[in-house]
Amino acid sequence: MLRKVERTARYKALGASAALSAALLIAMPAHAQTITAVMQSGLRVMDPVVSTAFITRDHGYMIYDTLLGMNEAFEIKPQMAEKWEVSEDRKTYTFTLRDGLKWHDGAPVTSQDCVASIKRWAQQDSTGQVLMTMVSDIAVVDDKAFKVVLKEPTSLLLESLAKLSSRPAFIMPKRIAETPASEPIKEFVGSGPFKFVASEFKPGLKVVYEKNKDYVPRSEPASWTAGGKVVNVDRVQWVAMPDQMTPVNALLNGEIDFIQQVPFDLLPMLENNSDVNVEVLDKLGNWTYYRFNHLHPPFNNKLVRQAAMYAVGQDDVLKALVGNPKYAKTCAAVFGCDTPYADSYGQDVVVPSNIEKAKELLKEAKYDGTPVVVLQPTDLAMVAPQPIVIASALRKAGFKVDLKTMDWQTVVTQQGNQKPPSEGGWNIFSTYSTLATSGNPFGNTTVAANGTKAWAGWPDVPEIERLRLEFARASDEAARKAITTQIQKLVIDEGVVGPLGQFSVPTAYSKKLTGVLASPITVFWNIKKADK
Repeated sequence: MLRKVERTARYKALGASAALSAALLIAMPAHAQTITAVMQSGLRVMDPVVSTAFITRDHGYMIYDTLLGMNEAFEIKPQMAEKWEVSEDRKTYTFTLRDGLKWHDGAPVTSQDCVASIKRWAQQDSTGQVLMTMVSDIAVVDDKAFKVVLKEPTSLLLESLAKLSSRPAFIMPKRIAETPASEPIKEFVGSGPFKFVASEFKPGLKVVYEKNKDYVPRSEPASWTAGGKVVNVDRVQWVAMPDQMTPVNALLNGEIDFIQQVPFDLLPMLENNSDVNVEVLDKLGNWTYYRFNHLHPPFNNKLVRQAAMYAVGQDDVLKALVGNPKYAKTCAAVFGCDTPYADSYGQDVVVPSNIEKAKELLKEAKYDGTPVVVLQPTDLAMVAPQPIVIASALRKAGFKVDLKTMDWQTVVTQQGNQKPPSEGGWNIFSTYSTLATSGNPFGNTTVAANGTKAWAGWPDVPEIERLRLEFARASDEAARKAITTQIQKLVIDEGVVGPLGQFSVPTAYSKKLTGVLASPITVFWNIKKADK
């Protein structure tokens, strides 16, 4: 029924959405070879340090670069850095920048920019916060080199600078990186393969990037965020189309080139078309989950969080979200199933729906009917169904639920709101993350539990933070596995995050495009576009 209602709504909105889409597409210069893409949502939040939203991260990879990259073998490689050297005691790392690095305004990239960028990033990023407790100094050596001095040896430094998501350590000009980490930046100048075209930006509707002709790619083949970022087109433009049917029709008609995420119920329209490729570019896939707000009632009560986790069933969520078992499976592991740190603890809690157990826990917790505000984005197919299923399960268990609908970018801006739900805050939101970036206690933002410094939801579980630090210090894989086993148990028992299962998302693109890279990050370098 949910799918039928959604499909009907899509058809009704088709006319208005098509008119909007046409207005956005007309503006592109006729002479420029342009890739037109429909991403998962419109772009409004543009600071990749302030936000963990994937669309903001994807924007970051267009215009910024990172010191280190990671390839498909999970190997850390130099990117902006030409090399790094490590002292004999493994405590001092000296990074040297490669030649040819320029900001989009023409100024050279310097080590001063790198130091300022790392410091700002580390204030907000959960990995960076832990890393900085292990750093005694970050200092400029000269314009092309800087050093990081550690209090103790750790692999976390290189892992942090090469992380793929959700807050990659993007390097910005010093003047911009000196913006307080609590405030969004107002200038978008990077050194990456594309330049942001401010004059054509329509927040939430359209964002345009042009080729950075001064960018010097590395010589190695492109692989994930490592290697040569060679741009083969003049422009890339992202256009927002709120109705999911519209981009499908636009791709079939040759009006756009790329759909980042195809809704599962619309796949049959594209899969057998001779002009379209349908492919899962992120081979490892994603996991979806929901977050409780630990600061305010009712989820400041551990028993109430547990009641909710028993109520919500993964099968129900995955049927509504995906439908096709080819693209989904249940999984309790917060670090992902079929990964080195996979663990099944809690599968009896989070996989089946157990309404009776939820009711027992609510009674034990003396739940008083405090409304639960659940945020539901209506314009992002990969997170729109989850809140509906969550709300239904909670109501069956006896919760009073207020389902608040809004667009995804509003959810993104709301995530950081720590006010009570009665003053515009929230109790639950759901989203998803790529498994390629979620496989350990630092890549996985959701397990950080350092109170108001943690990611949205703000769980405060000191034992998890102690274990994360222990993981950073450990070099033996058996020890790291033992640590992640303990973290899995605490995450489930304390209701830090509620796993909802795993799924893969198909991408569709015109066969005019070649060189589209398989990657957990959607990237537009390496792609060529045929004229016909």
